[in-house]
Amino acid sequence: MNTVLSRANSLFAFSLSVMAALTFGCFITTAFKERSVPVRIAVSRVMLKNVEDFTGPRERSDLGFVTFDVTLFLYLSAEYSTKNNALNQVVLWDKIILRGDSPKLLLKDMKSKYFFFDDGNGLKGNRNVTLTLSWNVVPNAGILPLVTGSGHVSVPFPDTYETAKSY
Repeated sequence: MNTVLSRANSLFAFSLSVMAALTFGCFITTAFKERSVPVRIAVSRVMLKNVEDFTGPRERSDLGFVTFDVTLFLYLSAEYSTKNNALNQVVLWDKIILRGDSPKLLLKDMKSKYFFFDDGNGLKGNRNVTLTLSWNVVPNAGILPLVTGSGHVSVPFPDTYETAKSY
């Protein structure tokens, strides 16, 4: 005859198997869903300063400021190349939207949330700084997909530094 412990063990193992099957079913229903949507990014102002960088060797570095409009969600990054680095990626802005919040955002004249520092003078006169909006979708189960919006914008940076303290 089975003891109470062996019956509890059987019930626990069966419950775990059912929960694993339900979790897999939840994963399958969202694993192949298309999450990319069209994105519109508009840049209204680009400013460049040459400031002393206190984080590394005491040299002067480029500090860029970008004012932008976003019509969706969730982190905006800048990609550009310099003589020293073939690919530079900098996150300029991010926002967390919780489940239940409205996923549509209309943001106008937003300023960068984080400093846009280059580790030298690679921003001055750079004609191809590309702004891209990307986001993560946190599923109930499964992989954490990184989704990039289908729209992006390339911004030319000025050839001269801003001298007035207008930011």
